[in-house]
Amino acid sequence: MINFDGSKRALRRHHLTVRSRLTADDIEKAGAALACRALELPEIAGAATVAAYVSVGSEPGTHALREALRARGVRVLLPVLLEDDDLDWGEDEGPGRLVPARRGLLEPKGPRLGPEAVTRADVVLLPGLAVDRRGMRLGRGGGSYDRVLARLAGAGADPALVVLLYDGEVLDEVPEEGHDRPVHAAVTPSGLHRFAPRPR
Repeated sequence: MINFDGSKRALRRHHLTVRSRLTADDIEKAGAALACRALELPEIAGAATVAAYVSVGSEPGTHALREALRARGVRVLLPVLLEDDDLDWGEDEGPGRLVPARRGLLEPKGPRLGPEAVTRADVVLLPGLAVDRRGMRLGRGGGSYDRVLARLAGAGADPALVVLLYDGEVLDEVPEEGHDRPVHAAVTPSGLHRFAPRPR
């Protein structure tokens, strides 16, 4: 058992180090398995609009999942990082319609739909480094998705919140701060994990 003394920074560093050891083949295989598992989640399988993201570096791959969703006729939204680190959104029109952006990210080339576009999604896929048994997510610390979650709550929107992770990143406990909000589920290459029930 690794003791992180309640430190998000230490836990982030640990998981980023583990991920840095993954090969391109590891990442591709995990992404394919992740797509299969994610499509087994009823909320994703039945969604009309999914807010996703373009994975970069050693993040669990989202390409296969996004392509599968688009092939099913699902509208896929992708984030656009704004100067203040908030997120705007654009529609995923395929890999040939992605352009380089700040911080090594890729974003959709088409029209911007506004930060509020995420409130109309049936499912919001969140990046993360870990999640605990309560559904508390450890992000990278930039705060962009904290703003998204606050915007959803403020709008009274109720999408399924799903974090995409590698096996071994579902932990007993993640350090929590007052602004943190639980996700409803996590998808890893080997399975689905459900946490907080969705309010109705």
